[in-house]
Amino acid sequence: MNSLVTNLIMICIIGVSVLIYFMNNPVGHSQNYRIRCFLNWFPLGLTYAFLYMGRYNLTVSKSALGSLMSNEQFGTIFGVGALVYGFAFLINGPLTDKIGGRKAILIASLGASIMNFIMGIVTYMVLNGKIDSHNLTVIFSILYALNMYFQSYGAVAVVKVNSFWFHVKERGIVGGIFGTLISLGLYFAFDWGDTIVRATKLKPEEPLGVLENIMRPLMLSPNATMDPTWFVFFIPSGILFIFFIMDLFIVKDSPGQAGFEDFDTGDASSGEMDKQFTTAELFKKLLTNPTVLTIAFIEFCSGILRNGIMHWYHIFINQMEKGADAHLYEGAKFFIDSWGLLLCFAGIFGGFAAGFISDKLFQSRRGPSAVFMYIIMLVGIIVMNFVLTTNQFVLGITVVLISLCVIGVHGILSGTATADFGGRKAAATAVGLVDGFVYLGTALQSTALGYLTTKNWHYWPLFLIPFSIAGLILAIRIWAAMPDSKKGHH
Repeated sequence: MNSLVTNLIMICIIGVSVLIYFMNNPVGHSQNYRIRCFLNWFPLGLTYAFLYMGRYNLTVSKSALGSLMSNEQFGTIFGVGALVYGFAFLINGPLTDKIGGRKAILIASLGASIMNFIMGIVTYMVLNGKIDSHNLTVIFSILYALNMYFQSYGAVAVVKVNSFWFHVKERGIVGGIFGTLISLGLYFAFDWGDTIVRATKLKPEEPLGVLENIMRPLMLSPNATMDPTWFVFFIPSGILFIFFIMDLFIVKDSPGQAGFEDFDTGDASSGEMDKQFTTAELFKKLLTNPTVLTIAFIEFCSGILRNGIMHWYHIFINQMEKGADAHLYEGAKFFIDSWGLLLCFAGIFGGFAAGFISDKLFQSRRGPSAVFMYIIMLVGIIVMNFVLTTNQFVLGITVVLISLCVIGVHGILSGTATADFGGRKAAATAVGLVDGFVYLGTALQSTALGYLTTKNWHYWPLFLIPFSIAGLILAIRIWAAMPDSKKGHH
């Protein structure tokens, strides 16, 4: 699809999300409050979306670097980064509960901007022969791990700030809006990333679009002798720095800091806002809450399934198109060319479907959304197993549907349920704990599938099936769960 058209679609999607926000006002906030709240969450959400671009550009660079980065090398680099991201939450979650979400998003955007800039320099040096490509795994593992450490402040910052600005009754729909912004991040990462790669090709394999032709002279010097793939890292670095400056002046931790009155949001912190909790007490509150623990284990499975589909489908098709049976993969061309856009749509529908089911059909209970979506994921992965090398069109539709469901589950549990059950006091610690489990799952699938797909691609869906069954069983256990608000619901 023409990149100019897809970018216009993205602008429309952002517009619709903003419209949904302004139409959804179950608590009766004033118009002035709604506008200031929008000015708070919108740049915050877009910063988070561009953090995704600076995280998943590794997958795009892997396809661009070709033989310089093998499946196993990619699996190791991404696996190490995911592990650091997961464990960093245990430090950064409680830290964010102490320093506030605003400072956390500033650390995330500036830190990830710097690390992406350095990864761009290393890519330049490897491609120019100044660094031996044999050292690529070690150097990239260290830099990507540092990038992921800073990235881990992003999710906790968003949930922490929003826990003060939104009532429990609003959070399902708001979770859908943030699911949309996360999905935009996937679009930025894969489609903008691929646009950058195409624009930097010395000898493009196909005609370039309008945006590629505009970008090309800015990145390619007249006497260039190689593709400047390093721009896949430089461009997200620059964008993140711009958002760091914006957030510095616009984002506030709570309505009180923006000149409005703070209010009771009806979550698990209601009646406890005047109490001071130590980090150990916050962890004790969460680790003795069976619902929070169950959500963490569901999200461990979600981490395996989300990245197990998103990354490896992109890599699977790219590798198969270069193999002996390349003609069998022509049916996948539409899916791989529009992968970021399709993931974006999947995330939007998934996020809003999960939020709508939760807020409108099940009185803001988050469990039912997760149950319905895990059923679809299980069926989808079983279908994948049968069509992997026989029907690329069905495979494409199936992986998009699975992505829709897993992003929906991730948004409603990591983004919404954590704020409900952690409460404003422990929102960042709760999302840190739960997202930590997501990325432990991500690290497991990254290293396991990096190894298994080298042996045989048929191991790919087979590896995912048990985790979709486990996630479904756990989701059924939290079907009726609601936060224990100390002062009742308002």
